[in-house]
Amino acid sequence: MSFRQLATAAGLAALALYLWGLLQLMGAIMSAEDGGTDSSPLVPCRPANWWYDERALSVTDYSVDFFPLRFVCETKGGGSFVADAVPGYVNPGVEVLALVAVGCRGAALFQGERPGDRLT
Repeated sequence: MSFRQLATAAGLAALALYLWGLLQLMGAIMSAEDGGTDSSPLVPCRPANWWYDERALSVTDYSVDFFPLRFVCETKGGGSFVADAVPGYVNPGVEVLALVAVGCRGAALFQGERPGDRLT
C-alpha cells in the first residue's frame, strides 16, 4: 500500500468520524430546540442526577462549536460548560487521523509519488 493510499484512507476515516460527531451534535441541537414541558433545563445540558447539579439548573442558553465539535451550555452570570453531546473520542480521533493523512501525503511527495501516478 502506498503513502497516497494511506493518506486517502486516513482522510476518509477522519471525514467519517467528523460526520459521526456532527450527527451527534445535530441530535443535541434538535433536542435543545424541542421545547415543551420537559425542556428546562436543556436536555443536552443535563448530566446524570441533574436535579442536584447547580450548573444544569442555571442553564439559560447554548452555543455550538464546529471546530472542535462541541455543545456549550451557557449559564446565568456568563459562565458555561461543555455538555457530553459529542462522544469524547471524536475530536481527538479526527485530529489524529487528519495528521496521519497529512503526514502520509507529505511522505508520498517526499518519496516521489506524484499526483498523476496510478494508485496500484
